[in-house]
Amino acid sequence: MMRSSAADVKALEAVLEKALELDINFIDHADIYAWRTPAESLYGELVKARPELKDKFIVQTKCGICQGYYDLSYEHIMESVEQSLTRMNLEKIDVLLLHRPDALMEPEEIAKAFDELQLSGKVLNFGVSNMNPGQISRIQKCVRQPLITDQMQLSIVHSSLIDQGIYVNMKDEQAVMRDGSLLDYLDEHNMSLQAWSIIQAGWEEGCFIDHPNYKELNDKLEELSKKYKVTKSAIAVAWILRHPANILPIAGTVNPTHLEEMAKAFELKLTRQEWYSLYLATGKKLP
Repeated sequence: MMRSSAADVKALEAVLEKALELDINFIDHADIYAWRTPAESLYGELVKARPELKDKFIVQTKCGICQGYYDLSYEHIMESVEQSLTRMNLEKIDVLLLHRPDALMEPEEIAKAFDELQLSGKVLNFGVSNMNPGQISRIQKCVRQPLITDQMQLSIVHSSLIDQGIYVNMKDEQAVMRDGSLLDYLDEHNMSLQAWSIIQAGWEEGCFIDHPNYKELNDKLEELSKKYKVTKSAIAVAWILRHPANILPIAGTVNPTHLEEMAKAFELKLTRQEWYSLYLATGKKLP
């Protein structure tokens, strides 16, 4: 829902209808989107008009990012949840994520907030976003609820989560461990990984599909898109799905056509050689 700024209620209804048609039933919000986009409020308007949608979607939202600082205090978490519930016209949030690590966070405060939110029935499940294993462990030692997921940036181009596992003990830039072997940690602790910006190179360059800086990658995407009769974006998503960590890709679109194109990724499975050929087409080399 982050890119819902250009949408209205009718446009949102169209993409959610398409999602249900494609057996997609998971919506990703964040409180920060309320001042970047009208995401939660738009969804709330739609729910008010069509209350039956409440039972058809798993709704996730995030809290902790403020304008100019991060805040995972007890007071902010509680206030953020109340505001999100009001904006979305909901009685409960299925999944609440702590959006970014707050350098001043105190796990005991987070635990207090989680306990009260769970006891009141306002939040059913909890997780984190953009956190490394040490930060997750620091929180999990205090909270009683299992942290079920971590949402991180991941794409063929932005692949540092995968790079460091391939370049173990090498001097290459890709060998630098920036995430504390997060994929291995999540697997060990039965947590899922949600991937965001799945067809993005980065904030500056934007989408790598048809980007002139990624001609070799796009040539390979084009080759495989013709083989599997899908779009290049579907191949990019299939690359993520091919990883054995069972990564959950966040589509990042409110365009029904784009959503349908990406969903085609679930109908194919890249070979091991195709997966590596895409990885190498970004300019990386194997050790």
